[in-house]
This record gives sequence, structure tokens and C-alpha cells, in this order.
Amino acid sequence: MSGTARPLGLGVAGAGGFAEFITAAVADLPSVRLAAVTDADHERAARLAAATGITACRWPELLTNPDIDAIVVATPPDTHAELAIAALRAGKHVFCEKPLATTLEDADAVRDAVRATGQVLGVDHVLRYNPLLRLIGALRADGTLGPVQRFLFENDAADEDLPAGHWFWDPAASGGILVEHGVHFFDAAAALMGGPAVRVQAMGAIRPGGDATGVTDLVVATAAHPDGALATFAHGFSHPRRCERQLTRIDFGTAEARLSGWIPVTAELDLWTDDAGVAKLRRLPERAADLLGVPGHRLTGAEKVDVTVTANAGPAAARGRGHDRVLPHHVSVLVDLGGAGAKQRVYAESVRAAVHDLACRAREGGRPVADVDSGWTAVATALAGTESLRTGTTVEITQINAS
Repeated sequence: MSGTARPLGLGVAGAGGFAEFITAAVADLPSVRLAAVTDADHERAARLAAATGITACRWPELLTNPDIDAIVVATPPDTHAELAIAALRAGKHVFCEKPLATTLEDADAVRDAVRATGQVLGVDHVLRYNPLLRLIGALRADGTLGPVQRFLFENDAADEDLPAGHWFWDPAASGGILVEHGVHFFDAAAALMGGPAVRVQAMGAIRPGGDATGVTDLVVATAAHPDGALATFAHGFSHPRRCERQLTRIDFGTAEARLSGWIPVTAELDLWTDDAGVAKLRRLPERAADLLGVPGHRLTGAEKVDVTVTANAGPAAARGRGHDRVLPHHVSVLVDLGGAGAKQRVYAESVRAAVHDLACRAREGGRPVADVDSGWTAVATALAGTESLRTGTTVEITQINAS
């Protein structure tokens, strides 16, 4: 985006918690300008407008205002598709909170609208804009880490803000846990594993008592990817906030990455490698700014990349998955974006980067990193998991294969 280009005028549909978060995250982003907000509860829209110095309006005005170039869809999941399609047909670009839709038919309709209108749509698959995931993707792409064999995500999440009447527990509104929250990680796995899943098998557990009795609040899904790779996802919404725990583990066969938090702020790499691999890894600290760099995501300069090499820690000859290897050296890498206290900053900066990506693609052409196709694929994978929960069978994702 050129320095002289007019900032993209943003209208926000929805004035809830995520709308408050995203307006704060992009308030000083040079590539966009907040213009207006709407909500079914006009008083709530007026409060957010007053807090941010923008205009509160009704939904039709957001579509017809010539100063608004793009609309942020920040409403409950079952409304995403309808609002996104209306915005696209009105000539607006769209930044859509995940999931893109709650049904495959709606996801199809959004994708068709993007293709028909030529407008840009980005999805808030925020992990694609996380510096740690970006670094791991770069090391995988240059051969330092090799192909992913296993992707594992475990999410022991809080439900303190999800009372029995919350729309989260209503599958008609949220799509269910795998759709509402799982899409983040289905998408991250697809990005790191080089392609989408081809089949999903899932199981769930019913809450036995307390608030929202009878709802499914714990699900586990295993997805098969091409080339013999597997990904497993566990989502449980049953913990006090102070007891939340999240872990991502990525197995590359000769290497392992562990990331803490659903918004990762630290990554530990443990790997065995050869002389060429050691030479690459020793250079990571000097390459940190480049490897962690995500346009629109501001690093603090205090990020740490520490590399520890134990040379000749074992015999050179090794064998794994039917292939001979030369792996004499053991290497540990710690990448730290600021520890647990950096979570909210890293989250906000990643959302900022996603909106910046949309603005750049709207001005310069091309597709966002998290585009409509990745949004569609994540929804299709999540819905296959949901169908597996319902039927107790392994579900083939034939739609993705056909694509």
C-alpha cells in the first residue's frame, strides 16, 4: 500500500466485545480509518461510537455510505454470511470474524459472492498472523523442520463468561464448538500441513450438571491430512478462567515445536539435525526480525530467540518413517514474544495485521493470507467434525477434495 493512498474507510457491524477489541486494535493503523458502527441494539452502537469517536448508524446506512470501503462483520456466527454477502453486493470489502459461516450452504454463498463481486474478503483466522506460527511456517518451507507428521491442539478453556443462555451453547447460533472455535485450529493445521484435511472423526462429552446442563462442552476431533499426516484437536469449555491451559504441539519427525496459549507467545523447538541444519539454526537470532515479521504487526524489539546446540550428542546415523537420516546434533530453540503477559498485545497486533492485510489487498490486488477459501475450508472441516459427532462415523470431506 503506497504511503499516499487514502486509508480504507471501515464500518463495523456489531458493537459487542469483539467489536470493542478490533476497533481498539486498528485505531492507529495508518492503512484504515474507522468511520461508523451499527448494531441491532442502537444504544450499544452509540456507546461504542462515543468511545471511539466515530458515528453510530443503522445497517442500511453502512452499506450506502460512500466513505465506507470495507465492513467488519463482528456479530454472532449465524449472521456472518448474510451480512458479508450484503456488504459484498453493496461494493464493500469485508473483514469477517470467524467462522465465515455456520453451514456449508452459507459458506458456499459467501465464496460465490466474493467471486461474483470481485471484492476482497478476509477472515479473522488470527493465527495466520501470529509471529510464532509465521516463523514455524518459514522454517518448514525452507526445509529446516521438514513436513508435519502430527499437529495437536489442546484447549482447556474457561466458561465463566458463557452462562446457560449464551448464544455459544446454541448450535443454531454458534454452529457448535467445532465451528465457533475449532475453525481457528483446523485452519492453522491446514496452513502448516500444506493442505486441508480429507476426513474427520470426532467424539464429544455431555455436561452432567451445573449451568447449561446437557450441552456438549468437550469435543475431540482427529483429522487426516494427505501424505499420512494427522491432526488432533481437543476443545473443552468447562474451566475457571485462572485454570485455562492451551498447548499446541507440532511433530516434524526429527523436530518438535511446542507453543503455549491459544494465542501463542512462546515457542520451544527441540530437534536433531546435521551440520547444515546447525548452521541455519545458529543464524536464527540474527534473522529474528525477518522471521517474526508480519506486516501490520508491530514487534517490540524485546523478542528473544535463543539457540542452544549440543554437537555430536548422538550417533550420526538415524532412521525414521522408513528413511535414513544423518542427525548427530541436538538443538533447542526458545522464541519468546514477551511471555504470558504479552498475550493481549500479541492478539491485538495479530488482528491489526489481519485488517492491514485486507486494506493492502483492497488497494493493491491479490488475496489476503486468510482469504475466503481458507475460511470456507475451515468451516467445511468443522462441519465434517460436527457430522461425525452426530453420527459416530468418520466423515469424508468430499467437498474439499472436489475443490
